[in-house]
Amino acid sequence: MRNSLLKITVIAGCAAGILLGTPHWTEAWQARPSPVIKPMPSPNAPKDPNVPQGLNGTPTSKDLSKITLDQQNQQEIRLEVQRLYAMVTELKDEVDNTNSDAVLNVSVLKRVQDIEKLAKQIRGRAKR
Repeated sequence: MRNSLLKITVIAGCAAGILLGTPHWTEAWQARPSPVIKPMPSPNAPKDPNVPQGLNGTPTSKDLSKITLDQQNQQEIRLEVQRLYAMVTELKDEVDNTNSDAVLNVSVLKRVQDIEKLAKQIRGRAKR
């Protein structure tokens, strides 16, 4: 009788341990953390994703080509302005040398038209 009572107690203790331990084992088995894999950032990606393209470092090739075009455009505008200045100076000298009582001759009017044309070209180039 004592043996059977001891067997029943051992079996009941094992069963209780199994019943009490099962939730912990299943949680540990189910809640096993999965490995976290971080994506590798691209070497070409901007350092700060909130910064617009081209403002966070070296300029792109598109920006470089635009800069060179702007520099060329600026040089051409300066040359055209110098040419315009020379044409206006020549026109002023010619008008000063003409008789103020007489009507302006056709060559003066042609020069004025050429000056206007060049000034419009400069204005168009400056708008670009």
